[in-house]
Order: sequence, then C-alpha cells, then structure tokens
Amino acid sequence: MHYEIERKFLLRNNQWRHNAHGVAFRQGYILSAPQRTVRIRTVQDSGFLTIKGKGNGLSRPEFEYPIPLEDANFLLKNFCEQPILEKIRYQIKFQGFIWEIDEFLGENKGLLIAEIELRSETQVFEKPNWLGTEVTGDPRYYNSSLAQNPYKNWGTQINE
Repeated sequence: MHYEIERKFLLRNNQWRHNAHGVAFRQGYILSAPQRTVRIRTVQDSGFLTIKGKGNGLSRPEFEYPIPLEDANFLLKNFCEQPILEKIRYQIKFQGFIWEIDEFLGENKGLLIAEIELRSETQVFEKPNWLGTEVTGDPRYYNSSLAQNPYKNWGTQINE
C-alpha cells in the first residue's frame, strides 16, 4: 500500500515560472467524501483511476492505476461530478525536491497551488522564496472540494 504525504502552499509570486513547462490535466470525482475519494484523471494521452482513503495527519492511503484514455474520457463525461477540474501542472526542481505547481483553469481560474510530496511527515525541506501561505490542512484547497465549490464562487479571492 502506498501512502501519499504532501504539503500544499499558495504562491507569493511568479518567480517559479522561469523555464517552467506545464502539462494539461483534467480530473473529476466519481466519489468525494471525507472518508474516501475516487478520481479519474487524464494527463496527455494517459488515463488514471485513483482511490484515496481518509488521511491521518499529512498521510493518506492512495492507490492509482492506469486505465485506457477512452475509458477515462467516458468516465469524466458520464460518471464524474461537474465541473471537471482543468489545470496545467508544472514540475519545478528545488534543493533536491520536485515541486508540483497547479495552475487551475476553467471554474478555478486564478488559483495557483504548489505541492511537495515527502517520504515522511517530519521530513525537512527548504522553502523556495516564491512560496506563500501553507494551506495543507484547509479543505477548501482539496481538489475534490474545488470540484464542488470552485474558486470563482469563493467571493473574496485569496492570494498569498
């Protein structure tokens, strides 16, 4: 069993964009509940089914399996809650870690979130100067929450 351990941050500025190359993601949720989520995702010409369990601290069990792109597109259109999340994901190397920055599009346009995956909850890492406020424990920033309550509906937009 794989456990996902990640921390999330808003961004302070666009300094991370230097030489950044992004990949388009689309994802939707068949089930999004506090105890578990079932997600369908497409990344370029690949599809994925992901099941995540309830978190314990920063960790939660995660199972991810490749599925045919045609199946993933069908599930996104016919089985997933709407709206489907659309984003560009950038990977930025910094001090031995890979940061993933999601630039949301569509209903969540304007939201940028940086994530780092860790090997343990206590693993130490250096924060780049473009990182802003940590939002790891804030459920509004969970992708499953953004599908149900898009950023555009928040009223006052939150920036670092």
